[in-house]
Amino acid sequence: GLELIALNEFGLKEIGVKRAGTICLLLDEISTLKKTASEDVVTLIEHSPYCFGKILDYLRLKRLHDENFIDGPPLPTVCDNQKNRFQKVVRYYFP
Repeated sequence: GLELIALNEFGLKEIGVKRAGTICLLLDEISTLKKTASEDVVTLIEHSPYCFGKILDYLRLKRLHDENFIDGPPLPTVCDNQKNRFQKVVRYYFP
């Protein structure tokens, strides 16, 4: 969101990015986002942060797999008390 677009070199270092090359690449990508992002478009996600986080983690791992950085990602492991909610969120976003 807007927090990402607002990051600068200092902000990247604060969140743990150390390598100069990585900082440069991220700043370039953030610059591209600033040019293409529209503040008029907002996506409201009113679902469990726990479940949505599991989905995001899986998608990140899947992307790393697609780039040949890791072996196939395992399916998310979800707490028993969150399984029904997780299934609803997955069905909603990935029908």
